[in-house]
Amino acid sequence: MNVGRLRQFHTALAAAAGSLIMGLMNVWPSYTSELYFSNTTTPLSAPMTKAEESLLGSLPSLGAMCGCAIAGVLINSLGRRYGGVVLSLPVFLAWVIISMTSSIRVILAARFLAGISGGASLVLAPIFISEVAEDSIRGTLASSSMFLYCSGTLLSYIIGWALTYRIILFFMMGFSLAATVLIFLVVESPVYFLRQNREEDAKLSIAKYRGVPVTSMLVLDELAKLKQLVMPSVQLVSVIETDPKALEAEKEKLNSEENDQEVQQSTPSFKLLFVQPASRWAFTVVITVISMQVLMGIVPVQVYAKTVFTETDPSKADMYTVLFAVFLFFGTGVTGVVADKAGRRVLLIASSALVFVCMIALGYLMQSKIAPPIITVLLILAYCFAFMFGAGSIPYVLLAEAFIPEVQNLASMIIIEWVWFLNFAIIAVFPYMISAFGIYGSFYIFGTMGLINAIFAYMYVPETKGLSNAQIQDLFLSRKRR
Repeated sequence: MNVGRLRQFHTALAAAAGSLIMGLMNVWPSYTSELYFSNTTTPLSAPMTKAEESLLGSLPSLGAMCGCAIAGVLINSLGRRYGGVVLSLPVFLAWVIISMTSSIRVILAARFLAGISGGASLVLAPIFISEVAEDSIRGTLASSSMFLYCSGTLLSYIIGWALTYRIILFFMMGFSLAATVLIFLVVESPVYFLRQNREEDAKLSIAKYRGVPVTSMLVLDELAKLKQLVMPSVQLVSVIETDPKALEAEKEKLNSEENDQEVQQSTPSFKLLFVQPASRWAFTVVITVISMQVLMGIVPVQVYAKTVFTETDPSKADMYTVLFAVFLFFGTGVTGVVADKAGRRVLLIASSALVFVCMIALGYLMQSKIAPPIITVLLILAYCFAFMFGAGSIPYVLLAEAFIPEVQNLASMIIIEWVWFLNFAIIAVFPYMISAFGIYGSFYIFGTMGLINAIFAYMYVPETKGLSNAQIQDLFLSRKRR
C-alpha cells in the first residue's frame, strides 16, 4: 500500500473516530445504571431515579443533534482538520466532568455535552472521506463510521464487564483524547483549500493523498476536476494553460456544461439541494434508506440488549450482550471488505431481506415460546449480523458519495440531524411499544421495516461502486425516471 492510501485510511479513521467514542458512550449506561441505582455502592450523592435513567440513555442523542447543527459551520470555517479537533473536545471534557462529580444532574449535562462530538462526527466523516478517497476504495472508507461505532460498543461492553467504575472513566478519557490527536494529524482536504482560494495548498494536499509528486499530471487532473465542481469554470484555465490542445478540449467540454455550472455556482446550497433534480432525488433516496435503518430497531435493541437477553435467558444475559456486540462488529467488517467488490445495492437489498426474515422468525418464537432460549439468542445474533453487513452500513456509504460538493455539507447535516432525532424518538418509544405490542410485536414491526427497505432499495437505489461523482448523479436521475 502506497503512502497516499495510508493517508486516506488515516483520514477515514480520524474522521470517524467520533463514532467509536459514541459507541463507547452509548452503551455505558447498560452496565452503569445498576451501580447508580444502588443504595450502598453508588458513586452518586443519591441513587438515580427511573426518570434520570431514561435521560442517561437518551440525552446523548439530543446532544448529537446540536453537534450536527454546528459541525457544518465549523468545518467550513476552520477546515476539516481544525474543525474536527474542536468538535472532538466536548466528549473529552464530558468524561472529565463525570469523573469529578457525584451529582446525577451534572452527569446528565455531561452526557448531553458528549453527544455533541458524536453527532458532529457523523457529519464530518462522510464529507471528509468523500473529498479525499479514491473511487476504488471509497466504499470501504465510507463504511468506517459504522465499523468504528460497533467497535466502540464491543469495547465498551468488554471493559464494563471487566473493569471498575473509576478505571472505566479513565479509559473513556484516554480514547477521547486519542481521537483528538488522530484528527489533528490528518492532511487537510483539497476541497477546503480550493474554497479558500488556496490552490497551491490544494495541489499539495492532492499529492499527499495520492502519494505522487505535486507536479504529477494526476494532481493536475484531479485539481481540474475539483475546480470544475467547486469553483467557477473560468478558473480552470490556470490548471491547463500551458497546454493549448488541452485548453481547447476543456473549453469545448465546458461550453456543453456551462448552463449547469452557472446554476450551481449562483444558487445557494439549500436551494440547489432541492431544485437540482439529481441532488433532490439523491437526498430522497439517502434519507429514506437511512431512516429505514433506524426503524429496523437496532438502536433500541442495542440500548436494551441486556433487558432483551434477560427475558430470553437470565443466567447468561451478560455473555449474550457481549456476543451481540461481537456480531455487530463482524457484520460491519463484512461491509468494509466487500462494499467495493459486491457493490452497495446488492448488500443493502440482501441485508434488509435477511433482517425481515430474522425479525419475523424471532417475533414468532418469542410469542409462541416453542423453541429453547438458545435458538432465540441465535436469531438475535443473526439479526445483528444481517443488519450490519448492509442495511446498517451502506446508507452511510451512500451519504458519502451521493451528493455534489456544493450540497454535501448541507445534505449531511440535515440527514444526520434527522437520524439522531429518530434515534432519540425510537429509544423513548420502545418501552411503550413493548407494553402495547409485547417485545415480539415490536420485532414484527422492525421486520416489516426491513422488507419495505429491501423493496425500496431494489426499485430506487443505484449501484455506485467505483463511479465518479458525475456518474453517480446520472444514475440517480435514471433511477428517478424509471
